[in-house]
Amino acid sequence: MIFSSLFASTHDFTLPGMTLPNFSLPGSLSAVRDAQALQSALTSWYGTEQGRYVLRWEQTQIDVAVTDVLGFHALQLGLPDFDFLRESRIPLRMVTALTAPTHSHTQSQPPQPPHLLCETQALPLASQSMDLVLLPHVLEFSSQPHAILREAERVLRPEGQIVITGFNPLSLWGLRRALPSAQSQMPFQGQFIGLHRLKDWLTLLGLELNGGRFGCYAPPFANATWLRRAAFMEKAGDRWWPIAGAVYAVRAIKRVVGARMVTPAWRQRRAAAPGLVQVARRENVIHVRPSAAGSADLMHGGGDERG
Repeated sequence: MIFSSLFASTHDFTLPGMTLPNFSLPGSLSAVRDAQALQSALTSWYGTEQGRYVLRWEQTQIDVAVTDVLGFHALQLGLPDFDFLRESRIPLRMVTALTAPTHSHTQSQPPQPPHLLCETQALPLASQSMDLVLLPHVLEFSSQPHAILREAERVLRPEGQIVITGFNPLSLWGLRRALPSAQSQMPFQGQFIGLHRLKDWLTLLGLELNGGRFGCYAPPFANATWLRRAAFMEKAGDRWWPIAGAVYAVRAIKRVVGARMVTPAWRQRRAAAPGLVQVARRENVIHVRPSAAGSADLMHGGGDERG
């Protein structure tokens, strides 16, 4: 079942003598507005030369990561303007958003509306109901990355897989973020999360990395000409400094250790003692010999007496 919308817009109204209950989402409204602003700014940034450079690499890596994940339900958290699950073979694919998406500069047609309007750290989904969860730059542009990751692990079924993309602080883009002049620019407004730090978070939640790659080794040029001139750094970066890519895409699988209760043997049955079996002998075998009169004579084998 796909929900067209879970949270409709409400209008403030008051009646004399009536107190309205608080139906606000978890977290403050300012945090929600900040998350909306960052998601909107990131969507607009994907329309720039820098953004298209990163988007092409990320879409290729996500296509490879999700194409062999099988199941029935897939979920993309955030960035509803982009269909990152386009190569997934899972039949039911859902996208979440804080608000309805706007027209993207990188797409020729308006995107489909999201299926869920909700906060990423409070998903209205049952536990262990998703086979694939995708987090495209969700953690570094949120004030509660741990809560988002825990929520993603909650809705992920055992042996389900999660795909995460993020910006690498140990890169030329991470050095650019350290400059004061870049703090107000996208994507340097986000809190870049290192891969080792992310791996520790995943391990605590029982998620095991089973694939990943770094990419986008060119400096953060804003001009398309300079990005093309730095294209040689892609192959050189894969060979000489593979962990210094500006962006990483990793995939992890949810491991759940099975347990089997071993109960004590309340009833101890004593094994039966082996008995003696009589060995067959010739004199104990009965032979039947037909007689001339048509009757049967019984004869004990080995004996001289007839009965």
